[in-house]
Amino acid sequence: MLTLPKKELITFLIFAVVVLSMPVWLIPFGASYPGLLQTFAIFGLFAVGFNILFGLTGYLSFGHAAFLGVGSYTAVWSFKLFTMNPIPAIIFAIIISGVFALLIGFISLRRSGIYFSILTLAFAQMSYNLAYSVLTPVTNGETGLALTMQDPRIIDLAFSERGEALPQVALFGLNMAGYGGFYFAAIILILGYFVAQKIAISPFGMMLKGIKSNQNRMGYTGLNTKPYTLAAFVISGMYAGLAGGLLAVTDPLAGAERMQWTASGEIVLMVVLGGIGTIFGPVLGAWIIKYFANIFSAINENILHNMFSFLPASVQDFLVPLLALFVGEGWELTMGLMFVLVVVFLPGGLMEGYRRIAVRISAMSSKETKSVDKPAQTDKQAGGE
Repeated sequence: MLTLPKKELITFLIFAVVVLSMPVWLIPFGASYPGLLQTFAIFGLFAVGFNILFGLTGYLSFGHAAFLGVGSYTAVWSFKLFTMNPIPAIIFAIIISGVFALLIGFISLRRSGIYFSILTLAFAQMSYNLAYSVLTPVTNGETGLALTMQDPRIIDLAFSERGEALPQVALFGLNMAGYGGFYFAAIILILGYFVAQKIAISPFGMMLKGIKSNQNRMGYTGLNTKPYTLAAFVISGMYAGLAGGLLAVTDPLAGAERMQWTASGEIVLMVVLGGIGTIFGPVLGAWIIKYFANIFSAINENILHNMFSFLPASVQDFLVPLLALFVGEGWELTMGLMFVLVVVFLPGGLMEGYRRIAVRISAMSSKETKSVDKPAQTDKQAGGE
């Protein structure tokens, strides 16, 4: 039951190696520092979970950031009330976000298409406003929820004295603020990827794909599709809550900004950019968007002048202000142009581009093989004559 078919198993093992070796192969890209690596792992997990709903089932949610925020708040409260160990925090984050997703999904899935999307967006915005202003005793409003020296931490303080500084999130002594936090998130990403693979090839996953293909036709056969779509929604929400919990594990702070509609829109872009319905594509999309957000946003005009210092001053004066529109605070313009190009020329995302290249290479190699075999056959026929 815990095994995968050979092809999927090879894909999973390659994915695991790629994720665990990220601190090495990302060095040439300037993206091997712990904070960005943690972001790659966490939002890759978020994208994998969102793809279970959007990619497999075809239901586009604009409210998944609500579950991300719920997971973050739950994890921080776990740290404040019980222990700085991340295991209970992520367990609570999964459970609470799952219950929250069940409530929202039960109502939202009474509609489909654009009406479903609008309902999820409405619930997400209500959640954001509740966290920002109404539930301030729980969320601490616009300031955000953070650790304090007066936190009870019942389990930790039962075995140790209260220190003079804020405690750190640690797994049996391993600090979650640096590379330890990345590898903790990376292992969870790999496990989440494995579960998503199992779901995709399972009978349940086949049902979700059937719903995406033609839900009305499946309904005509007498099948009740609502339990399947609700299950997909809850599982996807639990992934989002887990990602939110990991954000709090690596940085024990939770704020309402994680629940804004822009965060929900970002996860949609990640999945579309990488490839809807694929398993690795959403992870790739998440990595690319977060790389642009962290690397390209740090480039300013001074850096551009240094990069093009070999050019004449007149050319620099023209080129640098033009390129400055696409980096720094304008990095989203670059991301938007990239997204437009992908949607226009690669509707299936970057994974479609990979498949096209693979097919072309395969066709070229088969032509070369035939061209080599043809003279050999001709020589054999000539020898026989």
